[in-house]
Amino acid sequence: MTLPPQRWARRVALLALVGGAMALQACSTLFPPPAGPGWTAGRMLVRVDAAPGRAAQSVSAAFELRGDSRQGELRLNSPLGLRVATAVWSSRDVQLSTVQGTQRFDSLDQLSTQVFGESLPLAALPDWLAGRAWPQAPHSLNPQGFEQLGWQVDSTRRSEGRIDARRTAAPGALLRVVLDDPA
Repeated sequence: MTLPPQRWARRVALLALVGGAMALQACSTLFPPPAGPGWTAGRMLVRVDAAPGRAAQSVSAAFELRGDSRQGELRLNSPLGLRVATAVWSSRDVQLSTVQGTQRFDSLDQLSTQVFGESLPLAALPDWLAGRAWPQAPHSLNPQGFEQLGWQVDSTRRSEGRIDARRTAAPGALLRVVLDDPA
């Protein structure tokens, strides 16, 4: 039996879609739900404006975070629920695990510079998500929240689970977080 060209094309497209999904599954793992108390979860967007010699970058992912600036873990998951990266840090080092393998860094700043081409305030993130300034750096309060490390952190909608942080110095950057459970 010979298939008409339209049905043949649909079957090839379906096979490609299934094959692509299987390849993605082989390269990533489904993430388990956060293991107990101490985890903060939600969705985040990180956008860094273009700079000379570097294109603008944007990353959007579901995340799970636990710990503080001294020790912790950040898991990033795709919209399909696949683990794409895990960063684990301690006072000794920082490790980033992806499908390409594991890389070691001396600090969270070094990791963010390698990944985004810019230093992002990953050490301050656990405190910022709790709606407070990071205690290890100076800050100034304002009606929207506070300014710290060159970032304007808007915590006015923290009770709704939303935190926005903007860096206006070049290159500009945005960190937008929507928490699953803002409590």
